[in-house]
Amino acid sequence: MSDQQRSEKPFADADAQWLSLIASARHWFEGPYGQLLLESEQPVLEEELARFFGSYMLHYGPTAGELPEAAQIQHSVRVGPPFAGVDIVCEEQAWPMTEHAADVVMLQHGLDFSLSPHGLLREAAHSVRPGGHLLIVGINPASSWGLRHLLVRDVLHQARCISPNRVCDWLHLLGFALEKRRFGCYRPPLASRAWQGRLAPLESWGRSWQAPCGGFYLLVARKLVVGLRPLRQSQREPMGALVPMPVAKVSRRAAGKP
Repeated sequence: MSDQQRSEKPFADADAQWLSLIASARHWFEGPYGQLLLESEQPVLEEELARFFGSYMLHYGPTAGELPEAAQIQHSVRVGPPFAGVDIVCEEQAWPMTEHAADVVMLQHGLDFSLSPHGLLREAAHSVRPGGHLLIVGINPASSWGLRHLLVRDVLHQARCISPNRVCDWLHLLGFALEKRRFGCYRPPLASRAWQGRLAPLESWGRSWQAPCGGFYLLVARKLVVGLRPLRQSQREPMGALVPMPVAKVSRRAAGKP
């Protein structure tokens, strides 16, 4: 069986609701609305990633396209459910990496389409090395995209659209310091490419003022502590090695059972 076939074969005991949600979200991001959002996010993410360096970046989210370029990071690894393009297959709350395994972890709409945002964020935070960075991209509820989330009945209606202020509070409790908050995609969610072109000047206006009404927000946070305790340099653990291929699901919940 090929690596791709293994990655596409669902877990025997995976949560069917979770798999269905991610599959629907992947399909939505391949459509005109999702593509507009992702095209707006790509340059912002690559601009931020250009200043980071290290061995590993982990990416979790329902998007299926090319990962944002991180020129100074040696390996970019996509983790998540068993779909094409995923390098390491795992549940949202059971990533099979050692603690402090990655220099950068990116949740690109991972919290938006999650059954347990708190659990997913804890898992991502667990994987970031001390001094490393966690990047979170989410749909901004205080935008025309957030309004569409309330009105439509497609998969966007199932998105959580958690406010950036609330996510910042969660990051603080997990021992992260917010370094930057950015917004983007000021065009409303219109499927017509013609209308997207006519409204393109809204992007330059929004970038100039960094108005908090963009369709997405980006939070860049740096890890300061493990849990709620300050780190001691003498006790710093070495970075764990990542497996560059699909692996079996690892569940910490099941690990303690006989």
